[in-house]
Amino acid sequence: MSTVDNTQLQERLRSARLVAILRGTDVDATVAAARTLLTAGVLTLEIALTLPDAEEAIAQVVQDAPGEALIGAGTVLDEGDVERAAAAGAQFMVTPTLSASVPHAVSLGIGVLPGVYTPTEIQRGHDLGSAAVKLFPASALGPGFIRAVRDPLTQARIIPVGGVRVDTVGEYLAAGAFGIGVGGPLVGDAASPGGDLEALAVRASAFVQAVRAG
Repeated sequence: MSTVDNTQLQERLRSARLVAILRGTDVDATVAAARTLLTAGVLTLEIALTLPDAEEAIAQVVQDAPGEALIGAGTVLDEGDVERAAAAGAQFMVTPTLSASVPHAVSLGIGVLPGVYTPTEIQRGHDLGSAAVKLFPASALGPGFIRAVRDPLTQARIIPVGGVRVDTVGEYLAAGAFGIGVGGPLVGDAASPGGDLEALAVRASAFVQAVRAG
């Protein structure tokens, strides 16, 4: 697998509409959780660089993932993070803020989802050339915020992250969300040693169905 640019990432996300966020504590557990998600039909994954030896996890997941999957790196804070994540095989980057990592990824032709919170940041994220923007924490703002922002910013591609539950997926998509990103409510404890992979598979199926219905 190779990196995707922002145009490619935008089209892939338009189709998938679901990004699973793995903020694991152990490489083996994170890889096992990623494989479970892929098997369950969640094909766009973000592996956070907060995981010790995250590059190893990214490399393993990329090696095993089906061709239609998209494996990215999360919590990409600076230019060095972009480069080491790409070297490990990450196909796109996700940042928590509009840090220097965003224009650096764009300059390298790597798709990026920058973290934003305000209308100004949403506009700035798009102006930088990103595929879409990650609204975080979305639960503090709710679906109504996305609907309101998209009244003047009609082309805004907003992916809410943070507190999105399976029963609120439809509300966010109905409000105009470009897709959704889900960490804890989907992954649970599965990316940690002893995590419940069977429960993860059940939750993954529920989220896939919710996105399809939305």
